[in-house]
Amino acid sequence: MITYSLQQIADACNGQLTQNAGSLVSRLLIDSRSVYDASETLFFALKGNRHDGHQFILQLFKKGVPNFVVEEGKIPADIAEKANWIEVKDTKYALQQVGAFHRSRFKIPVLGITGSNGKTIVKEWITQMMGSDVFIARSPRSYNSQVGVPVSLWHLNEQSQLGIFEAGISLPGEMKRLKNSIMPTLGLFTTLGPAHQENFSSLEEKLEEKLNLFEGVEVIFYGCDQEMVDERMISRFSEKQLLTWGRAEKAALQLISQAEVGDQMRLGLKWKKEHFEIAIPFTDRVSVENALPVILFLLYRGYDKETIKERMATVVAVGMRLEQKEGINNNLLINDTYNADFTSLEVALDFLVQQSRKKGVARTVILSDLLQTGIPDHELYPLVSTLIEEKQIDRFIGVGPSLMKYASLFEKSAGFFETTEELLHALPSFHFSGEAILLKGSRRFSFERVVNRLELKRHATVMEINLDAMVHNLNQYRKQLGPETKVLAMVKAFSYGSGSYEIAAALEHQNVDYLGVAFADEGMELRRAGISTPIIVMNPEEKSFGQMIDYNLEPEIYNFRVLEAFNSVVESDGPGLVPVHIKIDTGMNRMGFLECEMEELVRRLKKMPALRVKSVFSHLAGSGDETHDVFTFQQIQKFEQACKYLQSELNADFWMHILNSAGIERFRDAKFDMVRLGIGLYGFGVGELENLRNVVTLKSYISQIKPVASNETIGYNRSGALPRDGFIGIVPVGYADGLNRHLSNRKGKMMVNGRLAPIVGDICMDMCMVDITGIQADEGDEVVVFGDDYPLTNLARQLDTIPYEILTSISRRVSRVYFKE
Repeated sequence: MITYSLQQIADACNGQLTQNAGSLVSRLLIDSRSVYDASETLFFALKGNRHDGHQFILQLFKKGVPNFVVEEGKIPADIAEKANWIEVKDTKYALQQVGAFHRSRFKIPVLGITGSNGKTIVKEWITQMMGSDVFIARSPRSYNSQVGVPVSLWHLNEQSQLGIFEAGISLPGEMKRLKNSIMPTLGLFTTLGPAHQENFSSLEEKLEEKLNLFEGVEVIFYGCDQEMVDERMISRFSEKQLLTWGRAEKAALQLISQAEVGDQMRLGLKWKKEHFEIAIPFTDRVSVENALPVILFLLYRGYDKETIKERMATVVAVGMRLEQKEGINNNLLINDTYNADFTSLEVALDFLVQQSRKKGVARTVILSDLLQTGIPDHELYPLVSTLIEEKQIDRFIGVGPSLMKYASLFEKSAGFFETTEELLHALPSFHFSGEAILLKGSRRFSFERVVNRLELKRHATVMEINLDAMVHNLNQYRKQLGPETKVLAMVKAFSYGSGSYEIAAALEHQNVDYLGVAFADEGMELRRAGISTPIIVMNPEEKSFGQMIDYNLEPEIYNFRVLEAFNSVVESDGPGLVPVHIKIDTGMNRMGFLECEMEELVRRLKKMPALRVKSVFSHLAGSGDETHDVFTFQQIQKFEQACKYLQSELNADFWMHILNSAGIERFRDAKFDMVRLGIGLYGFGVGELENLRNVVTLKSYISQIKPVASNETIGYNRSGALPRDGFIGIVPVGYADGLNRHLSNRKGKMMVNGRLAPIVGDICMDMCMVDITGIQADEGDEVVVFGDDYPLTNLARQLDTIPYEILTSISRRVSRVYFKE
């Protein structure tokens, strides 16, 4: 690990240094939750749209962090002379300068990868193919942003022989900074697509911005089948060596043919006039697109075709997410069995700490030997033991000969094993119960077997919730609103079927201003789980008013009965001034005070000094349908008039909100003080926002495959049949799981290995049958009911309903699996 003096860091970022110039720095910190071995840590107080790192300086100082990079004038007075400071104009730019300074110390090949898709997979596959031959420093996961890149560069060390770093952009002008930090000697462009298009006027503009990464490189690798990319590469970089892949004859690595054989795709290739064949263990189009640049880069590096053929046959799918699963005995499993290196271990441990704190449980780590880190074992494992100690891990289990050799370094060890088989044999002796357990292992240790042993086997059908996609959608809506507009995120009905606490915790971390639940029970459950964000109860019941006050839940007040009842409880045993939210009916003809009741409402509220009107709101009846626009504008006008009257008569300053998800997209001028965001969080808009992402995927698997003749019938009532002799797959998901019976008999479909398979026969309580004739499938293969490639909106159209109904119909017996990319 390389160490710098604070003076060197200050010089690198042109900062003003005060206090101890000789203080040593070996670690960069940008997340206050991730501190460990604080003595040589330098914290950059970054400012974002919703967070400001300067707010955490005192907390970090108390934890022992001595060094800080802050913006000018932001040094806390009470510790100004106790810590070391570098003052700069822009802490993010300073971080990039420090990353560039560190990068400049290494005279090794560095591959910079950019493009719209596939950057992380290509990077990880190259690492898989070459990692046993050279020490590779690379971006952890998809750390490719303005902040992620300089943090990634810090992992270069004396052992590094090759660097591979991703560069991702979302705004014009960003790539120049990344290029100056990475200083690539080689460049690879994956593909050009619509991702992150919202801030660019055209694909051409975005392409030009991405190509800035390659200004100083010697060689560029890219796919020449995209005409726009090919033309710009040739015209802009004619003096550089351009190595291409693709189907075109001019491609340096030409794809001649591809054939699906079982679970492999055989690629016929041509390189330097020689034909050869390589098989990859995937059959989807995207994997082929990702494999070609990897093969080309290996050929450039001098690997012979036979070696490439052997290694590509064993390439492993990239798991770019940390999964949370329910474990046996009330354990929480964090599954990160994709790889094990020191960088990704830090990321995974931070996640473990966050989750264990939220749930108030002990922390256990099951870790394999760390392979291909570029750090000698005698230096690496003391670092690992320090990290484990700093993260306050309660129980540590190590697997592999290297960890066994350094077992004495781990004070809280619970056991060390030579192999995964030995661990599996000993698992029952650990009596795991009520713990958060991180499982992190290199591929060769096959930790998925350990996960399988510890996972709660409730039901093979699972609902996956992508928390990062949900945060992305939240931010897409926030862009439409501006920072001054508050967000009330709706988490009612078990968060639209996706799980209340996990969704609420993710939204709380994003600093939403309010959460909305339907009933008090939902709010109390969130409070008991540690959620502190203000919560509105949209359907309060009189019997729960006392508990609502105890749990600091705020009621929607929609008629005089509820108003009087709640005020009575507050006056008798309330804590004093209690916030309430007044609902106005502007035409929905559901709950809410009518226009003719405003005068009486004012009269009564004036007699209730213990109640504070926090907000006044209404509900739009048809904001997603342009045929109702005239009515929607009328509702907005009525709402404004009612609010002005209440403000004047009550002499009160309250928040106003009327827009729901569809309203945010179509009636932005009526955003007022706050908006209510519900189904839009899950990626379901009305078409005005093009960059929403799917959040929820419902999937199962094929439990059995059967041949069925065309003269046979399938399922109850003999209602199903095949038009010809073929095969059906039995899938363990039925109407008890929330699969609507109206999708029976070919009205609905499911995705099997990238192809649609019609549902045949009547859907049963616990299973259904799909026609897989002509589809390459095996027992155990995954089946997607809805997800990224087969949207939930398809099912909604088939059922003549809305996504809300389908999501909230998914049974709680279906396991929810939450993950971050």
